[in-house]
Amino acid sequence: MMYDVIIIGAGSMGMSAGYYLTESGQRVALIDSNDPPHEKGSHHGETRLIRHAYGEGGNYVPLALHSQRLWEELDKRTEERIFLKTGVLNFGPKGNVFLDTVQKSAEEYHLPLEVLTAEEINTRWPGFQLDTGSIGYFEKNSGVLYSENAVRVYRQLAEQNGAELYTNSYVQAIETTADQVTVKLTDGEVKGKKLLISAGKGTNQVTKLLGVTLPLTPVRKTFSWFKAAEDINYNEGSFPGWGYVDEESTYYGFPSIDGAGIKIGRHDGGHPLEDPKKLEPFGAYPEDEQETSAFAQKHFSKDMELKEGRVCTYTNTPDEDFIIDYLLGLPNIVVACGFSGHGFKFASGIGESLARMLTGEALAVSLESFRVSRFNHR
Repeated sequence: MMYDVIIIGAGSMGMSAGYYLTESGQRVALIDSNDPPHEKGSHHGETRLIRHAYGEGGNYVPLALHSQRLWEELDKRTEERIFLKTGVLNFGPKGNVFLDTVQKSAEEYHLPLEVLTAEEINTRWPGFQLDTGSIGYFEKNSGVLYSENAVRVYRQLAEQNGAELYTNSYVQAIETTADQVTVKLTDGEVKGKKLLISAGKGTNQVTKLLGVTLPLTPVRKTFSWFKAAEDINYNEGSFPGWGYVDEESTYYGFPSIDGAGIKIGRHDGGHPLEDPKKLEPFGAYPEDEQETSAFAQKHFSKDMELKEGRVCTYTNTPDEDFIIDYLLGLPNIVVACGFSGHGFKFASGIGESLARMLTGEALAVSLESFRVSRFNHR
């Protein structure tokens, strides 16, 4: 069978793209080395934040708003929970560049954003215990995405539309011509007119088969769930999602959802992976528990108790912005990678945009800032 599009990597971006491609009538094959959703990539751990006022740069805001609309549309198509509106509080020391950019992006795009002192934050959400030097920016329309649910629903809908999945399959070689791509697997081959590579930490293992190495660094990351004596202050109905930034570190977290505990992770740092296939378990390094525990006890409660920790992977670019572009300048091969730990919230919008790229349609939002050519001049 000749597919319209072959997708290598059926995680967040690949599965979303597969869904939107099938919605437009395309014949799609999705290839994954595991069976998504799974715990070997970047989408597991149940939840992700979606923010609109964006400290990483105002250029992300249109994509965030477009993605939000698409998440809400997906939410209506399923009984699974996709989006939970908790609001998101970004906080940290006054004068922080990231927080200043949050405020500027909100002003530029007329987003509702409430500026709060540490005292006001501690009063509104008694679960916080911030010092007087902190400031916060609260956006009420943001919240939590159920990442594994989203990938699962995209898969179900794509398969209902006729997509075929090749799970637990490993790519051995790729042959390309101007109008055809052949992907050779360990147990056969798949032919298509176009190819999307969205393989996360394994992206360079795929692109090297085409003679291309992208500026990507897979990094081992961890996140943890904590229980506090005063859990009532941290449940999903009374506590927001949040992000913290100072000059030395960046943390993020979630309210306790369905009694799971307060989820906390450190966004910066981590351990580069020489072999993306080898991921050491939680607890392999002392900081796996120590860093988030110390943060929780300082900013939330001294009674925080670690319940569980897990490991995941970031695939970082040098500037932590994404790569979404045609590979080798060829119109039939697209790559989407380097989401650097802040990409999932955009998976709906990026998947829809990738589908448009691969079918020659105009994009709803610009992806110009994610061109791979920006690294050629560094």
